[in-house]
Amino acid sequence: MSKVSKSLLGLSFISVLGLGLAGCASGTSAQSGSDSSDKSKTITVVFYPNESAKSFAGSRTAIKKAVEKATGKTVKLQTTTDYNVAIQAIASGKAQVAYMGANGYIQAHHKSKDVVPFAAQSDAKGTLKDATYNSYLMVQQKDAKKYEENGKYSIKNVKGKKMSYVSNSSTSGFLVPTAEISREFNIKTSDQDKLTQSGQFFSKVLYGGSHQGSAVNLIKGDADVAAFDDADLMPYLKVTKGSWDKVGSTFTVKDNADAPFTSLTGKSVVNIAMMPVQQGPWVYNTKALSKDDQKKIATEFTSKSFAQNKQIFSEPNAKTPMMFPKKSDKSKLVKVTDKWYAPTHKLVGY
Repeated sequence: MSKVSKSLLGLSFISVLGLGLAGCASGTSAQSGSDSSDKSKTITVVFYPNESAKSFAGSRTAIKKAVEKATGKTVKLQTTTDYNVAIQAIASGKAQVAYMGANGYIQAHHKSKDVVPFAAQSDAKGTLKDATYNSYLMVQQKDAKKYEENGKYSIKNVKGKKMSYVSNSSTSGFLVPTAEISREFNIKTSDQDKLTQSGQFFSKVLYGGSHQGSAVNLIKGDADVAAFDDADLMPYLKVTKGSWDKVGSTFTVKDNADAPFTSLTGKSVVNIAMMPVQQGPWVYNTKALSKDDQKKIATEFTSKSFAQNKQIFSEPNAKTPMMFPKKSDKSKLVKVTDKWYAPTHKLVGY
């Protein structure tokens, strides 16, 4: 069993149904899709708020061109400021293709069984075995010592603090961090909703709306602790001590960081906990997208030329990270099915 499977399955006993997950509608399939004339004209690709950021504009344009090349269709890019907008767009069929986190995909699939995954970013060996990215719990550098115990960082002192999540539809910015906190504090299923309510487990609970927004909540001092991931923050933060894969590392806002970090240059944060997260999938709505286009897009996205597109994949330690940061020359998108997301399904509860 892979490292991520062991980690997530180890948390699978924690039900997060009580954590107010957005979009948890009944299991009936949504009335999705559009008529054949719509299918033949335009393909809409929707992105989460994280990937809608200005820093990933070049990657979005390259992806648009790749879909147009594969299908011969006109492609429309839909950026969002709310996770649920993206989830609803793909579940309803108003968008035909989406890039999502594992939690959001499962929510969209729960709304409509027509939403299925077709590709995900590989591990450094070009496989799905260890295809993970990092979820962090971070604090400001000036406060990091408060979270040390016997010379090691711990989350035992987060209780009573001001907490920032990304969105309750986020995998690495909500689902995995709350599972980790629940495990650490032995919080029962019936009491897990307290993690989302100000004045309960935390003195205050905030939602950044994106990984960038959650990080800004922390750096500005609106939160004491924040959850966010690595890939979405690489364009804005640089490692000044340690590494992206090491607990206790220090990350500093780059001098040339784009909004919303332009006024926060030089500020530093420290990760006090790090959890592996299954790579999020590219998905399509099989009712809203023809089988021919499904095949063409999946083939293009998992091709060698797509993996070598420097506007989509950035080289390891690149100064300007793209949407998909490579861990090695073998990094690419690989075929994936719903079955691979079984560990996250267990965390979500369906």
